This record gives sequence, C-alpha cells and structure tokens, in this order.
Amino acid sequence: MASSLISRRFALSLQTNLWLSAPGCRYVSKAAPKTQLEYDYDGPSMKTSVPGPRSQALTKQLGEIQNVGAVNFFCNYEESRGNYLVDVDNNRMLDVYTQISSIPIGYNHPALLKLMANPNHLSTLVNRPALGILPPENFPDKLTESLLSVSPSGMTRVQTMACGSCSNENAYKAMFIWYRNKERGHNMPSDEDVSTCMINKAPGCPDLSILSFNGGFHGRTMGCLATTHSKAIHKLDVPSFDWPMAPFPRLQYPLEEFTRENAQEEARCLEETEDVIVKWRQKGNPVAGIVIEPIQAEGGDNHASPDFFKGLRNIARKHGCAFHVDEVQTGGGATGKYWAHEHWGMDDPADIVSFSKKLLTGGYYHKDELQADKPYRIFNTWMGDPSKNLLLAEVLNVIRRENLLEEVTRSGKALLNGLYDLQAQYPGILSRARGQGTFCAIDICDDATRNSILLKARDKGVLLGGCGDRSIPRIVGEKLKRVHLTISTIHTITRTEILYNVCFKIQGQMSL
Repeated sequence: MASSLISRRFALSLQTNLWLSAPGCRYVSKAAPKTQLEYDYDGPSMKTSVPGPRSQALTKQLGEIQNVGAVNFFCNYEESRGNYLVDVDNNRMLDVYTQISSIPIGYNHPALLKLMANPNHLSTLVNRPALGILPPENFPDKLTESLLSVSPSGMTRVQTMACGSCSNENAYKAMFIWYRNKERGHNMPSDEDVSTCMINKAPGCPDLSILSFNGGFHGRTMGCLATTHSKAIHKLDVPSFDWPMAPFPRLQYPLEEFTRENAQEEARCLEETEDVIVKWRQKGNPVAGIVIEPIQAEGGDNHASPDFFKGLRNIARKHGCAFHVDEVQTGGGATGKYWAHEHWGMDDPADIVSFSKKLLTGGYYHKDELQADKPYRIFNTWMGDPSKNLLLAEVLNVIRRENLLEEVTRSGKALLNGLYDLQAQYPGILSRARGQGTFCAIDICDDATRNSILLKARDKGVLLGGCGDRSIPRIVGEKLKRVHLTISTIHTITRTEILYNVCFKIQGQMSL
C-alpha cells in the first residue's frame, strides 16, 4: 500500500513538472505574497468547428443512452488549464461560462492538484459517508476551516447538502418547520398532526407557502420549481404548489439618469410584495418564508438597490416570515465579496442563506431558531461530500493568499467600463450595461441574435452561455488573475466580432 501511494505521488509530481515545460504555459500570478507558478494557456486555439467530429460521435453514442439535447460538446479536462477549456477535438477555448459559473479558481489549479496528491487525503476521496449519521472524525474541523470561515453575518450554523436545488429545497422545509413550531408555541406536534401528514392532509401537511419573485430561479426540484419563474421549459408539465409571486424591480439604465424612476419602481414592488403576503394570509395560505436572489442570474442578471432588499427584510420581519437569501449563483466572490448580500450593508441580512456552485458543495447557513428540531427532518443519505469541503478550504486559501476579492473589484471596474464603451459604440445592439464586481451584464437587441453570437463566438474560441430572454452570462469564473471570480454575464451581444473583441480586451485588462 505504501509503495503504491509513493508511486502515485511521484506520478503526479512528474505530471506537474511536465506541465511546467508544456507549450503555452506561462507565469501569470504576481499578486500572491510568495512567488507561485501557475499554469495557463496564452490564448484560444481552434482546430475544428464546435462540436467537432469526435464530439459529434460521442454525442451520438450518448444519445443511445439518454437525452443529449443540452450537450454542447465533450471535454478533455486533463488538458484544460486555468481559464481555458479543451474539448475532445483539441479545440482550446477561453471559458467565460465556467461550468455554469461553478468553477472558482480555474481548471486544474496547482494548489488543488497538490492537495489531491497528499496520501493523507485518500480516505476522504475514496469513502463517501452518510454524514447525517456517520460523519468522519475531522468533519467539524473541516467545516470550520471551509464553510464556517466565510459564514454570513450573524450565522454560526451550516447544513451541508449536495447541490443548489436540494439546498433550497431543504431550506424551505426548515422555514416551514420553524413557522409551524412558532404557531404551536412549541415543537411537539399533536396526534392529529402526525396522523394527517401521512395522508397528505392538513393540519399535518399545512397550507403554507413560500413567496418568490418574477424572474427568479431557485432550482428544478418540485418545491424549488414552484419558486422558479425564469423559463417555461423548466416548469412545463410539472404540477406545482399554489404559492405566491411578487414583482422584482426592472431598473432603467444608466442608474444615475433614472434615480427617481428606479426608486418609484422599487417602492411599487415592495408595496405589491406586502399586499401579496396579506392576501395569501387571508386566503388561508400564509407565507412562511420569502426567497430571493441578490442578483437574479438565470432570469437575466437583474439587479436591485440595497434599499430594496432592506425594505424587503423589514417586510419579512413585520409579517413573521423567514427571509431566505439564495446565493447559489452569487456566493463565492464574484461580486467582490464572498456574499452578494454583504453589499447591502446590513448586520442582520437574512435568516437563511443557501449556497452551492463556487462553494463546491451545497447547503445553507441559518440562524439558531431555524435549526431542525428533531433528527431526520432535514436529512438525506449523503448530505454533502467531505471531499468538497477539503477542496473548498484550499480554494479559500488561494483566494485569500492571492487577494482575489480585491482583484475582482479592480477587474470588475475594467470590465464594466469596457461594456460601457461598447454600448456607446453599438447603441442599436447593446444596452443596459450593469454589474457588481465581475458579475456583469449587458443586453442585446434580440434573442435570435444573442443565440447566433453564442455559436459563432464558440467557433472563434470563446465559450459563453445565455441567460434570461436575451443575455449572455458568465464571462469568467472566480479566478480573476488568470482571470476570474465570475463574470456572471456579458449578457447580450449581437455581432460575433464584437463579442470576440470584448473577451480578449477584457482578458488583456485583467491578466496580471
């Protein structure tokens, strides 16, 4: 056993040394306190159109097994580095989509490879425990090193999960349990509660609701779909709960020219939100919780001011609703802070904060009173994966060591200024440039043009993805320097030449 571990470490060390001499590798990090070698390619290199012949053959093969309508192309992750994704046809693309905004510090980061080469971590990688009943000895320490080291203000408890949808789904359950215990004045259900819940009837299965917002996206599982309102394809043919929806502000840009109009729009949305809560209580389906994204991502990168969120928080308190901030898309540093809600400047911003994607694991932080009152109420087999907490701890070390949050702020300004310039240059095509940190967006004239750009840009070596009805999200994922921390959107750009130039102009400004 010992000899095999030594052999593996030697092989990994050899592979790393070979990467150093590989064509296209270069030093790119100068912000770290100590000089570090980091590996990235110099630029895209396209051999075929995308998908190429090998990708097409694999897509046909996979199509015999499952639906492949969403498959873009097949990837060679072993050869992908930093900001660059390599496909099976040896096309190398600048990846500004970053696996639907889930890659925090680029592909094959040396610090993570070194971590995985440590034989002391083999057990964590090989064994996946049922964390709710049989956690490993070091689990409390690893949670403290990773998730709790970046916990939101006022929260010292975290519940791990596997993905964004199950994080939100279980957060909803926690809010319902909290609300019913509050109504009862204790946490002991009656005999009637117990018996009726087994046949899906009240009071054991109460008529309670979660309020969400038009344009929001919170996942694709059954409960989450009732709060998802971004695209019909997610919801079509699936039964849904009778839960309320409120309007999310639609701001006008540039912000400084529409101060009065935007303030009126946000006031209107807050007023309608409170009206909805009152109406749902009157119809016998009270709102137990409110869920909202700090920036609506999948729904089109829609922003609102800190005053709007402060007003919403106050409405939740007034009506006794739990306030759930969904940071699955925005958490992890893309806005220049670990959590987008930190920009609101509140000491008590939320009761629950859910996360996933760039945090590598899923879960939610919560206040003490939303702790599950009995075992197995918030539960599944795995409840996360300890190996992801191990990786996350090292990702956070890299972010701190290389001052990536500061780099996000600096690069985000360069990016947004570039989008402003392009918007001025192509007013018939681009509009509504906006952003926070590198979580930036710009709208395009129509959906067909947007989609055409995505395909043409990909063939030129720039990998993008769409969101909303006419947006292109995720220019760069969290590793700003080689580049990123997410540029959640470059939303909608019409001509391929523009988009191609934008991407390389941005990369040139952000590379160190």
